[in-house]
Amino acid sequence: MGEENQTSVTEFVFLGLSQDLQTQVLLFFLFLAIYLLTVLGNLLIIVLIHIDSILHTPMYFFLRNLSFADLCFSTTTVPQELAHFLVKRKTISFAGCATQIMVLLLVGGTECALLAVMSYDRYVAVCKPLHYSTIMTHSLCVQLAMWSWASGAFVSLVDTMFTLHLPYRGNNIINHFFCEPPALLKLASADTYNTEMAIFAMGVVILLVPVSLVLVSYWNIISTVTQMQSGEGRLKVFSTCGSHLLVVVLFYGSAILAYMRPNSKIMNERDKMISVFYSAVTPMLNPIIYSLRNKDVKGALRRLTAK
Repeated sequence: MGEENQTSVTEFVFLGLSQDLQTQVLLFFLFLAIYLLTVLGNLLIIVLIHIDSILHTPMYFFLRNLSFADLCFSTTTVPQELAHFLVKRKTISFAGCATQIMVLLLVGGTECALLAVMSYDRYVAVCKPLHYSTIMTHSLCVQLAMWSWASGAFVSLVDTMFTLHLPYRGNNIINHFFCEPPALLKLASADTYNTEMAIFAMGVVILLVPVSLVLVSYWNIISTVTQMQSGEGRLKVFSTCGSHLLVVVLFYGSAILAYMRPNSKIMNERDKMISVFYSAVTPMLNPIIYSLRNKDVKGALRRLTAK
């Protein structure tokens, strides 16, 4: 074996989303618009919930955590991609790649847990309205938020350790636009079976378990709503919960496609598009779907601009 193949990789080179210069320019402006909307939308939600006492409820407490996670999630990948659209050689150091993986998995895992917690909050609000204030206390909300961040940190630690423990020698070209385990495993100079199994197990913990909790919550919500006498009441509940369910489908669906299927040795364009969706598009859509069309948030925005 040649000496070159014995040398550990110190940096990785991304192939990115496109090699065509004109396409890269178009993608730069598209991703810039997506990132600006993501930052403005999520920051607005965080500020409004912080300053408006009417929004100091469990639902908006969790939503503020979700917006912060979205902000971190997008900021970990999109600014780097914007810079890479403007240069020919798209590189990242090994340490930078490790940091990117760790942060992505931390906030991504936290978001998975938060969406499950938020579905439980909606379940209590719809199915046990008379006991809502005694069940969803501030203390419980803080504990659930801390549990969400702790579960994200645990999954991040396990996946990052298993992924970076593998040797990377010789080939350092990643057919992707940011560092994440499925893309990095394709370059490993050793058998990746144990790492793939560890990532799959963490996927069950942070993806399939929360999805199951969401489905159970919404099954109970739908059962309760169908028994309501008031058509207006049913419409209100479906409107509130429907937006949450849409966020869940978008985020979990793309994440499960990326992390819960067998790892092939080839990264294709479909894999990249899936990654674009949950790393850039979903964090932009969340504030729009979840809050900015919500009458409480609109009211808070009017009160803020009227001051």
